[in-house]
Amino acid sequence: MIRFFNAASIRGSRWFSRSKNRTQLSELNPEYSNTSFLNELRDKDFARLDEQNHTYLDFTGGHLYPESLVKKHQEFLSTNILGNPHSINPSSALAEKHINEARNKVLEFFNAQNDYICIFTSNASAALKIIGECYPFASDGQLLLTFDNHNSVNGIREFARKANCPFTYSPLDKELRIDSELFAKNIQEMQGKNKLLAFPAQSNVSGVKHNLEWVQKAQQENWDVLLDAAAFVPSDRLDLQKYKPEFVSVSFYKIFGYPTGIGALLAKKSAFDKLKKPSFTGGTITIVSVQGDGYYLEKEAARFEEGTINYLEIPAVKTGLEFIEQIGIDHIKSRVQHLTEYLIKKLLEIKHKNGAPLIKIHGPKNGINRGGTIAMNFFDKEGTLHDFQQIESDAYKRNISLRTGCFCNPGIDETNHQLNAEKLKIYFQRNGEKDYFGLINFLNQKRGAVRVSVGYISNLKDMDSFLNFCTSYLNKKATSKN
Repeated sequence: MIRFFNAASIRGSRWFSRSKNRTQLSELNPEYSNTSFLNELRDKDFARLDEQNHTYLDFTGGHLYPESLVKKHQEFLSTNILGNPHSINPSSALAEKHINEARNKVLEFFNAQNDYICIFTSNASAALKIIGECYPFASDGQLLLTFDNHNSVNGIREFARKANCPFTYSPLDKELRIDSELFAKNIQEMQGKNKLLAFPAQSNVSGVKHNLEWVQKAQQENWDVLLDAAAFVPSDRLDLQKYKPEFVSVSFYKIFGYPTGIGALLAKKSAFDKLKKPSFTGGTITIVSVQGDGYYLEKEAARFEEGTINYLEIPAVKTGLEFIEQIGIDHIKSRVQHLTEYLIKKLLEIKHKNGAPLIKIHGPKNGINRGGTIAMNFFDKEGTLHDFQQIESDAYKRNISLRTGCFCNPGIDETNHQLNAEKLKIYFQRNGEKDYFGLINFLNQKRGAVRVSVGYISNLKDMDSFLNFCTSYLNKKATSKN
């Protein structure tokens, strides 16, 4: 039988006695030692990283899966007979049982058992699209977004636009946090019948953790709140009894790596009926008639779970959340925080011979109210920007997984590079090249960044591997392409 790691025995191991770099360890917060058991977990469940000498720093893009989680689910599939859940035959009933167990586990994990409905989707983007399609946007309503929104949230504005509902973007401050003064003004002064505020709990670019107190402040002004929690929940606790947004989107592979292709929309029961589904598909109706020209929608989650849901993989969500609970979300948060603080500190210390900094970090330069995602640009000693695509190519050669570009979050990139709003509008009104390079050529202005992100199985060796890679650009002239 496949078992998960024994957390208690791993936590009791003496990792410090095995460390080869005590000097660097001494630079980490002493609390880091409380997460030393995760080094044993890495040896056991993620051995492929060190066997392949791979530095993985793209946890915001997607978490790595533990071997034991995959093996446990493989065993589950090998010993059960599961069928399409839209029936009452034995295989269907068994699939339905395990789906409901997973659904209940999700609600328990987020402390949402009594107040929320868990709707399984193909990913967080599909969860957000439900809001776009079904929220009652109208000309007398409002949609408030922030410059720090993923494109899956930005896309909701197009549903609002089609309904002639006004939408507004609220800007960021110099640390890439929501500008609290302007945000409060928008929340208090914007009027409408149905008002939806959408913002991320944590930026998938800068790592900033936005203040969740905005949820209640907005609700006091009669806003419904959509919280994009996809980047937040992998390394922090989301307690939906403390913060109660009307809608929450999550993606499970970003928490524990396997399976991909499953997300969820958590909808507050008191707001559920506000979502008006504009059509129906298989699985979302109780009855439909061809000749009678009518249909009735299913209740609760089934109303939005279109077609045959992923009944073979959804049971692995329960197993994955149990895996995370064994580690402890507080241990995960601590691990990520302390490694991130160490990495930021060391990045800012890298200087060219003339004293000019190699790295510019976009966002907070410390660990206060931020997660394990760091966005940065590289500059030569004359202050010329290094091409981020070349950096990604060089990292590939060193077997380092990082990410470059705009990270599906144009608002932050436009803020970082101070792109001109009027020129951007002109670009989208012209008939020119309709891609990234067309925009760059039109603006004649550089953009994009390098992003690294830390996970609970990251270690000091990973941080130093990336730092050593960074130093290869010291006193090297930039040949920027972008």
